[in-house]
Amino acid sequence: MAHGLDYGDNFLSVLIANSADEMAGFLRKAGIQNIQVGSIEHDHGRPITNIQLPTTNYAASVYLGDLLVTCYSLHSRNRSFGNMIGKGYSVKNAQMEMTMVAEGYNASKCMHVINQTVKAEMPIAETIYRILWEQLPVAEAFNEIERTLV
Repeated sequence: MAHGLDYGDNFLSVLIANSADEMAGFLRKAGIQNIQVGSIEHDHGRPITNIQLPTTNYAASVYLGDLLVTCYSLHSRNRSFGNMIGKGYSVKNAQMEMTMVAEGYNASKCMHVINQTVKAEMPIAETIYRILWEQLPVAEAFNEIERTLV
């Protein structure tokens, strides 16, 4: 969405970093312990090569990887969908333009519902939910997001 609104790379990097922090905070609040961003555990000085990385290793998790691919890949369905929303498409029109499903749309509602129980502070995720499901104008919403970024 930020790309569709013509925000620059510096803004996007701050948004992505804050989103990663928000995800880590959600996971901690949901009960995942010892989350370490940017840390790979080692076995006697050798990197772990086992496909099943420890659940405490947030940096190697699918969550952070998916966030980065979604934000940077020109092939990302979620990025394409968000770009259209940022350019002023309605959710319905953006969905009609796509040949595949952008899972982030439904995932935003799932996160909103789950967070009703977890109660993590997630201003970015909540704002995205409001854009997609409550028709909060995207430019207004990103003005709100700008105020939450550190």
